[in-house]
Amino acid sequence: MKIGFIGVGIMGRPMAGHLQTAGHELLLVQHRSPLPPELLAGGARACASAREAAENAEIIILMLPDTPDVERTLFGENGVAQGLGRGQCVVDMSSIDPIATRRFAEKIEALGCDYVDAPVSGGEVGARNAALTIMCGAKPEVFERVRPLLERMGKNITLVGGVGDGQVAKVANQIIVALNIEAVAEALTFASKAGADPARVREALMGGFASSRVLEVHGERMIQRTFDPGFRIELHQKDLGLALGSARALGMALPNTASAQQLFSACVAKGGAGWDHSAMVRAIEMLADHPVKDG
Repeated sequence: MKIGFIGVGIMGRPMAGHLQTAGHELLLVQHRSPLPPELLAGGARACASAREAAENAEIIILMLPDTPDVERTLFGENGVAQGLGRGQCVVDMSSIDPIATRRFAEKIEALGCDYVDAPVSGGEVGARNAALTIMCGAKPEVFERVRPLLERMGKNITLVGGVGDGQVAKVANQIIVALNIEAVAEALTFASKAGADPARVREALMGGFASSRVLEVHGERMIQRTFDPGFRIELHQKDLGLALGSARALGMALPNTASAQQLFSACVAKGGAGWDHSAMVRAIEMLADHPVKDG
């Protein structure tokens, strides 16, 4: 299958690589990150625009940072929409606004094409291991059409509902992850300031009800001080902004989500927009005037 892939950054690069390994022909469009030389060496073709990729692909996959990026790529000058023909399919694997997603889908479907929102969770590790969780919003028959491609990139693949519902699930995921990071950061900072070895505390907690992937992976990052992204704070901030904006539109409160967003903002104020989101612990450490671990 010919696949147009737009957005080959930290996550998109290995995702596209899995599709290439499976024998699919890639048509790549540069967004912010340079096109990966290993994909080009493997036979991927560089396209000058999203329109060119859409004119030559059967499926177009987007893996972009934010809602405006997706909108420009789809509907801007030389965008995907200008190159689409009837029967093609757009799969947006970015994490963006659910309401905008439904609007984008309406415009793409008006061209006689299909649309799937399929945001992912699992970070760089999940992308590299083809172990992403993929939350999909689509018509059931369209979902089945693209499912074989998604299975090359992820393991837990769920049709949540109609278009936009995948993005709703992703926002819910990001609320849970942020609040878990905050809980682990507070717990390890507390343990360290109380005089215990945070590494031993984490080891003990991994065997109990407090065990989680965040404690396993990000707790280790907090102790080892390895905050290269992974998943950047500025991107998680964007996702929590979607959560808080949607909550406001729904007339509901997300108090702990708002607290997590403020802790991320404290990290950004210290120059940490590009830190891994596990570095939220640095905001907790500032409040405690104590590091989880020196170094």
